[in-house]
Amino acid sequence: MKILIAEDEKALQTSIKTFLEKDAHVCETASDYEEALYRISLYDYDMVLLDINLLNGSGLDVLKQLKKSRSEAGVIIISANNSLDNKLEGLDLGADDYITKPFHLAELNSRIKAVLRRGKFGGNEELQFQEITIQTRSKTVLVEKRPIELTRKEYDLLVFFITNEGRVLSKEIIAEHLWGDQSDMLDNFDFIYVHINNLRKKLGRASHYIQTAYGSGYIFKSA
Repeated sequence: MKILIAEDEKALQTSIKTFLEKDAHVCETASDYEEALYRISLYDYDMVLLDINLLNGSGLDVLKQLKKSRSEAGVIIISANNSLDNKLEGLDLGADDYITKPFHLAELNSRIKAVLRRGKFGGNEELQFQEITIQTRSKTVLVEKRPIELTRKEYDLLVFFITNEGRVLSKEIIAEHLWGDQSDMLDNFDFIYVHINNLRKKLGRASHYIQTAYGSGYIFKSA
């Protein structure tokens, strides 16, 4: 999953990023209010971790902008403010969770998974599309109840497709979702074709759900 960490405390920002990347998340960072606004205006995220007291502005205003733009990103506020009023304000503005500093990174990761499960997977740990089953906790994929071996990127790509069923996804959007900031440095997106081709081979008869939208990208749909 692609996560934005909007946190101006560098040491904490780095700790969160390192921890979440070990759990196979793609993480980008924003160190102040302006950078957070810039990133959410340009990119889509599955999750935004949002400090209230950002340099040069309030994380709550970033949250308001996310809601104004109808972003589907889950939002967890990470804040040193532990008063009930602060928590209620954040949650009432549309945050999905609120965790106070200091916190254990493992707890933050569990809360991220809980929000993603509710938002992306309908509250389930199992994602089902026709004969494809994805067990998100173990990152196991089964086709017609038989397990298939996917690389991390192939797994992320399949989840991205299924959670965006019926939406045309350009190569740029796919690259940005899977590689985050690093996709900006790429000369072309030919490697996307390679990953999709490999995924199709491994899906076997279920590969027909990945369809080419000529001139636009790819679309995942049942018919």
